[in-house]
Amino acid sequence: MKSIRILQAMVLVCILMVPVLIIIFLRSFGSNQYDIPILYKDGVDNPLGECSTDTQSQHYIPDFEFVSHTGQSMGREEMEGKITIVDFFFTSCPSICPVMSTEMGRVQDTFRNVDDVQIYSISIDPEYDNQEVLAEYAQRHDANPEKWHFLHGDKSEVYNLIRCGFILPIMDGFGEPDDYAHSDKFILIDDKGRIRGYYSGTTREQVDLLILETKILLDGNK
Repeated sequence: MKSIRILQAMVLVCILMVPVLIIIFLRSFGSNQYDIPILYKDGVDNPLGECSTDTQSQHYIPDFEFVSHTGQSMGREEMEGKITIVDFFFTSCPSICPVMSTEMGRVQDTFRNVDDVQIYSISIDPEYDNQEVLAEYAQRHDANPEKWHFLHGDKSEVYNLIRCGFILPIMDGFGEPDDYAHSDKFILIDDKGRIRGYYSGTTREQVDLLILETKILLDGNK
C-alpha cells in the first residue's frame, strides 16, 4: 500500500513538472535566430588580377548603371536601402533561362506588395537584348515594371560586373545562343550591397529557400 502511494506521489510530481519543463524549453530555444551569412567578409580571391576588388575587407557590389526595359537608368544606386535579388540571363537562351525566369516569377509574386524587395535580371547578350526585346520578354513573364527590372548595358561592363562584382563565371557566346555559358544562380543582396546567398534558379527547393531567407532579412534578423 505504501509503495502505491509513493508511486502515485511520483506520478503527481511528474505531471506538475511538465509545465515547468515546457517553460524552460521555450526560454532556452525561443530566442534562437536563423543567421544568414554575410559572404566575402575578408574580401574575394583574385589570383589572376583581373578584378580591382579589395581582397582584404568586406566585399560590396560595385558601382554600375544600366538601362531597364522601361528606359530607366538603374544600377547600384537604386539597390541602396533595398533587398535586391539578381540573376543573369538572355532572352534567346535555349536552356536554363526560361526555367529561371519562371522561378523568378514566383519570387516576384511572393514580394509583389513589398516595396523593399526588387529584382534585377541582367542580360549577358545586351547587343541583341535591347530595350524593345527586353520589354517584350518582361511582358511575356508578367513582370511588374516597379518590381522586376530587366537591364542591359555595355557587354564588357556587364561581364566585369558578373566576374568581379557578383563573383560568378561567365563565357561569351558571341551571338551564338548555344555557346554562352553562365550561372543559374539567383543572388540575394542585402540593403547595404553585401552578398548574402546564392541559390539555384532552376531548383524549386532552392528558390523556396531564397524566398524564406529574403523574408528573414526583411524581418531584420541579420
